[in-house]
Parts: sequence; structure tokens; C-alpha cells
Amino acid sequence: MNGPGWSQKNQDNTAGSFISTIFKMITVVAFGPGPKFKGGIANYNTSLAKALDRRGDAKVHIVSWTQQYPAIIPRDFIDRKSKKDLLDGTSIEVHYITNYNNPLSWFKTVRLIRSLNPDMVIFQWAIAIQGIPLGWIARRLVRTSSCEVLFDLHFVKQKEGSGLDAILTRYGISSAHSYVVHAEKTATELSALFSGRTFTVTENRQEAKGTGGQVIKLFHPVYDMFRPDPQFDIERQKAALGLKKHVFLFFGFIRKYKGLHHVMRAFKGVAQQRDDVSLLIVGESFWQTLDSRKPVTRIKNLLFGIVKRLLLRKADDERNYRPLDLIGELNLAGQVCLVNEFVPNEEVYKYFQVSDYIMLYYETATPSGVESLAYNFRLPILATRTGHFPETIKDGYNGYLAEPGNIESMTRIMLKALKIPIPREHVAETSAQMSWDNYAAAIIGHRDP
Repeated sequence: MNGPGWSQKNQDNTAGSFISTIFKMITVVAFGPGPKFKGGIANYNTSLAKALDRRGDAKVHIVSWTQQYPAIIPRDFIDRKSKKDLLDGTSIEVHYITNYNNPLSWFKTVRLIRSLNPDMVIFQWAIAIQGIPLGWIARRLVRTSSCEVLFDLHFVKQKEGSGLDAILTRYGISSAHSYVVHAEKTATELSALFSGRTFTVTENRQEAKGTGGQVIKLFHPVYDMFRPDPQFDIERQKAALGLKKHVFLFFGFIRKYKGLHHVMRAFKGVAQQRDDVSLLIVGESFWQTLDSRKPVTRIKNLLFGIVKRLLLRKADDERNYRPLDLIGELNLAGQVCLVNEFVPNEEVYKYFQVSDYIMLYYETATPSGVESLAYNFRLPILATRTGHFPETIKDGYNGYLAEPGNIESMTRIMLKALKIPIPREHVAETSAQMSWDNYAAAIIGHRDP
């Protein structure tokens, strides 16, 4: 019989010990930004580590950057607002050690990971510019340790074009034993990048039959770190924000490829026909997080501008991307609610729960963390027919798809969504199996006792 001191934590620990006696414990390193950083990749890496930790048969370490990018990039990447400890209740250890700008830290990173003696190191790959340090670290782990090196690819072809992208990507990920992709498009791009290699594409772990390694095609899991609040007063919050009956939500960093300028022009067409709609824009302008009056910021902007002009096509330079100016230009002040700041994790639910549709009018798309968030709140999706969206969004079932770059098509599906709403239970159904636990199980694979 359980005594007064028995608790759920005791049960969890007992279950973990029982699993450990049946299965050999493994050690996994999740390499990527730790929970102190902003953005989807930090949330993703943290969520993956927690899912691996929950299994009970894995000792999990997060090995994180201290600085993810060249020092000249004029942006603050640290989450200075969220208060909740996302790793509370886990046994995950976090090591902030890798500085992009300090190659000595790369040596230290390799030494640290080798000292942990991991069975698997999972690298988060989300931007080509990280190719030099990640490629260097991965190569040395492959040569000097027995661990499996796996790259979780959020893209292969960079969203913003640079002449160096393919070179950096090829160097960065070429040493991996295996890869995870979240879309057919990414698997195709991987094959094109390494045209001399033959990959085995599976939906779970198995012995690779090709000469290039295994590619595991998986979903982008539904974030469980953001949950609806059943006690939340939606109508009160809508009134506080000045929102009308029907709310279209744009959420996340304001980047050009995410197409906020398309969203606003399409919404203008809707607002001309309906007086019961609002557009809720919630997110931080990506390149406007530092005080532009400070000399160090001015120096960074100058140097970064020079590098951008050398490496990027002019059309891909988004430093002067200012879609919020369209609020005035299109006379939308009465229909748009703007929260132009980084939202702490504890407040994310408020904006999703007051909304009816999430807007993903992307110009280019790889699996989206915002899409994953929408599933967790059973929020139907309005997206462009680009990237992986046609794979995950069933037109007319869990959302509607518009033609990319076609404002009339985008306006049309917004109006259609108002006339023929998407049942939220359809959204829940399509994402029912997209859990982090299922994702972690697919990466680890079946392991015999």
C-alpha cells in the first residue's frame, strides 16, 4: 500500500527505473539553441529533449550555443521575457558552450560531447551560415567517437538566396550518418545537394540500404509547451484588444518570406466586404531588436549591410522590409490590432485563443513552428500552396490553400473561411498522431530488451 509520502513523481521515478532495467540506458545530445534563446528552433530543441527525457530510457543533454551567429548580426536572440523554466521536472542537463565567433569553443564542444559518451547526437540545422562550426564539430565527432551523428533538417535550400548557401550547407551536414526531414521537398533537395549519394527514405528508423545514409521523413510535432487555458475569458480579451467577431492571426517573427505584406493586402479585400473582421498581428520585427541609437548597433548595421550586399541578391535583403507601413497605406488602422514585440511563452495562448484562423501566406515554406502551434489550439490554417503546406493542409478539411503570390486567391479563401468555416475537430484529427513522444520514438527506433 502506498504511504502518505507517495506521489506522482515517485511513480514516475519508479516507472523510469523499471524501464531502465529492461532497456539499456542510452545517452542523447540535443545540439541546438537552449531554452534561454528566442524562436522556434530553441522551442523545438527544448521540446525534443523533453520528449526524449520522458521516455525513461535516455539520459539527455542539451549542448547549446552561447552565440549562434556572427557577432556583426544586429539582433538580440536572447529571450528576456519568458519566466517559466521549461525544463522544470526533467533531468536534462544544459551546457551553454558553443560560440560561433570563437573556434576555441568548438574544440571545447567536441571535448564536452565526447566526455558525455553519447550514443546519438542530434544537430538542429536551420540556417546555412552555421555550416562552418557545425560541419567542423560533426566531422570531429564522426572521426573520434562512436556516436551516431544525426541532422534534423528544417531546410536544405535556404529561404533567402546567397551564393554561399549550398557550399555552407554541403559542408555543414555532409558528415551525418542519418537525417530527419519534415517534407518531401526537403528530402528532394537533400538528394540534389548530394547527387552522388543514394539515400534510404523511411518514416521510422531501420537499417539504411543506400550508400548515402538514412533519411527519416517525419512530421513537425505539435508543441505541447503552449496549451489552451480552459478558464481563459476569450470575449473579455477580444474586447480589450478591440477585436471584432472574426479574427485572422499572423503570429511570429516578422520576416519577408512569411508574407505579412500578402496577408495585409488580402485582408484589405476582406475588410472592404465585411465589417465584422479583424487582423491580429503579433510578433517582433526580426531586424529591429537593438537600440539603433547605440554606436555598437550602428557599426553592426554597417558591417552587416556590406556583407549582405556582397552575398545576397538585392531582392533577398530584408533589412528594409517594413510591412507594418501598410496599416496606414491601406487605411487599416481600425481593423488591425498590432502587438509588435516578442511574446513571452506564458502569454502565447491568449492570442491563439481569441483567433479563428492562422495566416501562413508564405512565399517559401519549410515546416513551420507556427503551423504546429495552430494545431495545438485547433486553429484552422489559411496558407499558400507552397513548400510542404500541400502535404499537411488538406484543402477544405483542416484549412484552405491559396495560390502563392495571388492576392485575389488569398482574399477569396479568407472570405470562404468565413462563409464555410473549417470544423476545429478536423484540425485536431489531422494532428492527433503528431506528438513529440511519437516523434522521439521514431528517431530512437525500436530497441530490443
